[in-house]
Amino acid sequence: MNFSLRKLAPHIVVFLLFIVAALAYFSPVLQGKKIFQSDIVQYIGMAKEQNDFRKANNEEPYWTNSAFGGMPTYQLGANYPHNYVKKIDKTIRFLPRPADYLFLYFIGFYLLLLVLKVDWKLAFIGSLAFGFSTYLIIILGVGHNAKAHAIGYFPFVLAGIVLSFRKNYLWGFLLTAIAMALEINANHFQMTYYLMFLVMVMGVVYLIDAYRTKELPHFFKTVGLLVIAVILAVATNATNLMATKQYADWSTRSKSDLTIDPEGLPKENKGGLSYEYITEYSYGITESLNLFVPRLFGGSNSESLGEESNTYQYLVNKGVPKDQAKNFISGMPAYWGDQPIVAAPAYIGAVVFFLFVLSLFLVKGRLKWWLVGGIVLSLLLSWGKNFSILTDFMIDYFPMYNKFRAVSSIQVVLELCIPVLAIIGLSKFFSTGLSKDEKINALKKSGAIVGGLIVVLFIGKGFFSFNALNDAYYSQQFSQMGLPELMDFMKEDRKAMYTSDLLRSSGFVLVLALVLFAFIRERLKLVYAYVAVGLLLVLDLVGVDKRYVNKEDFVAARKLDKPFQQNTADTEILKDTTHFRVFDPSEGLNGARTSYFHKSIGGYHAAKPGRLQELFEYQIVDNNSGTIKNVGMLNMLNVKYIIQQSQNGVYPARNPYANGNAWFVKALLTVDNADEEMKALDSLNVKTEAVVDVSEFGNLAHNKSFSVDSLANITLKKYKPNHLVYTSNNNNDGLAVFSEMYYPHGWKVTIDGVAAESFRVNYVLRALHVPAGKHTIEFKFEPEVIQKGSSIVLAGSLLLALIFIGGIFYSFKTARRPQPE
Repeated sequence: MNFSLRKLAPHIVVFLLFIVAALAYFSPVLQGKKIFQSDIVQYIGMAKEQNDFRKANNEEPYWTNSAFGGMPTYQLGANYPHNYVKKIDKTIRFLPRPADYLFLYFIGFYLLLLVLKVDWKLAFIGSLAFGFSTYLIIILGVGHNAKAHAIGYFPFVLAGIVLSFRKNYLWGFLLTAIAMALEINANHFQMTYYLMFLVMVMGVVYLIDAYRTKELPHFFKTVGLLVIAVILAVATNATNLMATKQYADWSTRSKSDLTIDPEGLPKENKGGLSYEYITEYSYGITESLNLFVPRLFGGSNSESLGEESNTYQYLVNKGVPKDQAKNFISGMPAYWGDQPIVAAPAYIGAVVFFLFVLSLFLVKGRLKWWLVGGIVLSLLLSWGKNFSILTDFMIDYFPMYNKFRAVSSIQVVLELCIPVLAIIGLSKFFSTGLSKDEKINALKKSGAIVGGLIVVLFIGKGFFSFNALNDAYYSQQFSQMGLPELMDFMKEDRKAMYTSDLLRSSGFVLVLALVLFAFIRERLKLVYAYVAVGLLLVLDLVGVDKRYVNKEDFVAARKLDKPFQQNTADTEILKDTTHFRVFDPSEGLNGARTSYFHKSIGGYHAAKPGRLQELFEYQIVDNNSGTIKNVGMLNMLNVKYIIQQSQNGVYPARNPYANGNAWFVKALLTVDNADEEMKALDSLNVKTEAVVDVSEFGNLAHNKSFSVDSLANITLKKYKPNHLVYTSNNNNDGLAVFSEMYYPHGWKVTIDGVAAESFRVNYVLRALHVPAGKHTIEFKFEPEVIQKGSSIVLAGSLLLALIFIGGIFYSFKTARRPQPE
């Protein structure tokens, strides 16, 4: 290991330039502003009880009652003991959010290109191409931070693998282990899962190459080392992985116990998410061309059209005041692709696209093929239901593929591979390793392909309808506003965007081709060619990025830190200091505003508690009318207030029939399976009866009737999200039902300090046999998975640290060893 300040100098400069670029793009962070991310706002609502508790008690609750009636906080930013990987991650992401993620994109991609032996100047340009890729910017705009976080570590992991296959075993192993630990720590398992697809493609290509070159021993040795590195990375994240697995089995991501649908009809139950949910966001096949032309399919569902648009002119001609018209067209449904909604096109840049095509003629060997393989595979899988032969196979047979939704997001793999290949190709083009004829030939072929595509798109414009999935809905809305022709003008604007952005991409390609041609003809020096390509690339991508994520998205920090304002209903409800739940039908199960102020049965999460969601769909809300179907369910969930809308605003409707925190029942009904339990809820008197599935809890259903006199009571005396204390008084042995979610892992119950066993009744709630007399009942959430996981994390972290220190020592020792003459 030889350190040279002279060699490090350019990398230090690049490091500083990345900081400047990240802060420049998100410059409002320098004024203390924060980007208003819709998903993060929902997270703040969901996690408020957890965060307040942590701040007040300096303790992790690992459970919150603010959302979905109660759930673990494992996927709400819980902190675990010995999470040293998180500390490393925070050190790397030292910039304010979201500049930290943009910096992470840059620095990881730069490292990967250096490992691939690309000149640092081109590596710098390539990093800008990756970091400013529109999809990677827009996910920061909407708050998909965990996704951005995980994608940011993709290049680090690949760099470690490449190093290992280059026979740099020690540093390849260490980089892979640390990068993979950081990747898992980012906590977006869908993205990590997709990264594994690329790694598998890479492995197959390397295996074929090893067979051809008779390097199979090296291949298997490297794979063995990488497997150990991944195991070590998993160990350093054991707590989160084990806790998440435990929660996932309880969530909508697991197999349901129900074999009937809400109408009582048989349903297919394969486990995992439904086919419709998995493929709801499937990329259209032709829509994929927006990788090259940003608004080929209209851009986004909330596109700003501008004053020159047909829609604006129509509104003004109809007498709409200009300011009002301008405001109206600032968020129009211009997108007309195959997906329900999109926030922006997944544009990789016309410049990058052209360089990618060029690279196909210049780059040879296994590097090219694993990158191309990754691109093709991710493109085909992103089409989802539009390429069902492959998607159906993956859902039916590939492990865990049915655990993730929004299959279109696998395009992140090609959004990584294309710029890598493009920059490698550019590096070849600028190198002296290829003849001038080879470069001209490649340039001609690339020009013909991309030029042909442009011509086809111009000619093909007439074959598109420019109709969107939700046009009928918008037409109805516009008609009710007295603007019946508005959708026709909207379609004209879609056509105009198609043409203008196609011209835009054509222009960038033409200028790029001229720059490359001038370089070959020695009319342009290499350094100026670098500058020209870099400028074109940044102008192209940033120009599109700024349409969707810009200064307008930033707000004062206090507005994001406290994103929800208390309304009259909240103020009224908060006067009640007892413990209860609140339901806002306008949010249902897809909003965390209520969670911010109250204990809610709603919430916002991609992996909701499975049984609560089923209870909501089968019993609480009528799927056709949207009205409350079975008020008894709200009573047993202790929903004391239902937020209602009126002409004067919102108000809390008090539910006088809410059961309270706990109660004794007279009868325990028994059923044999989940279907029967769900049906029993239709007519269950939740105040005097409970129903239990004996296939799971038969050993605890020994008594079925109980004497309950008027003096029997059970009262919640102390409340913490992870610690509930009740007192009970009953002249007879009784069965108590608690309006708390039954979660089989971690909740421990005692009666007068003696361990007892609770079980599940009424599909979601806890129940407990309580002997006659006065008692103190305590529920504590003490998940063993945290304790076991933390021990594994500590051991894994120590081992990784020792190997790292040993690696440094070995490298210095080797470097100082005299070299043979």
